[in-house]
Amino acid sequence: MARLAEQAVRYEDLVEYMKRVALMGSELSLDERNLLSVAYKNSVGARRQAWRAINQLETREASKPSVAAIIKDYRIKVEVELNSKCTEILNTLGGELIPKASNPEVQVFYLKMKGDYHRYLAEFAERESAVYGKAAQDAAESYEMAMQSAQALPPTHAIRLGLALNFSVFYYEVFGKPEKAIELARSSFEAAHGDLSNVDQDTYKEAEQIMQLLRDNLQLWQSDQADGDAPRQDGTTVEDF
Repeated sequence: MARLAEQAVRYEDLVEYMKRVALMGSELSLDERNLLSVAYKNSVGARRQAWRAINQLETREASKPSVAAIIKDYRIKVEVELNSKCTEILNTLGGELIPKASNPEVQVFYLKMKGDYHRYLAEFAERESAVYGKAAQDAAESYEMAMQSAQALPPTHAIRLGLALNFSVFYYEVFGKPEKAIELARSSFEAAHGDLSNVDQDTYKEAEQIMQLLRDNLQLWQSDQADGDAPRQDGTTVEDF
């Protein structure tokens, strides 16, 4: 049913079916992990885009109290949905999937997801709030644990590169530490580039795609640094998800 829902492009159904699969008690296969990732990527991703659009509109209409109040109510509605979906997958990861991860590749996959969804919770929280502080700290700890497990994977491994990409985005957009973001992105890119001659064609293609995203972010962030701009928080940097 999950595969059928994916083919039918019904991602909310896909979320429900993969949530059931994840709760069946056995370790997920590669195909099942990817379906789970696709399900929440599209469900949460659509709401993240909606929140950003609504937030920008709310800022533009701040001088019109009656209009701004309507927009705020709608933003809160989207935030409730975002919180629900992120909490749902985080509970599944922490309660079911991470404890059953049997090798470093699977551990990195799930810990990266855990970091991502804590990051999304931090994205729409008030910057001075306790909710933001906890979500950001939980994301940092999850990413750090994933980075430790990722040392067992080659530098060109797609999951290791995707982790470096998303962790560097977290440093830049959420933690506001552009130097650490640039350092992580650059070191991961260089390590993978130095190992490209030792991989097969499929690995080469996967690695090259994520390395291009790392390169794009590096160029954007270095340009911002040169211009003296503050770290972006508008989603213009790219991520592997």
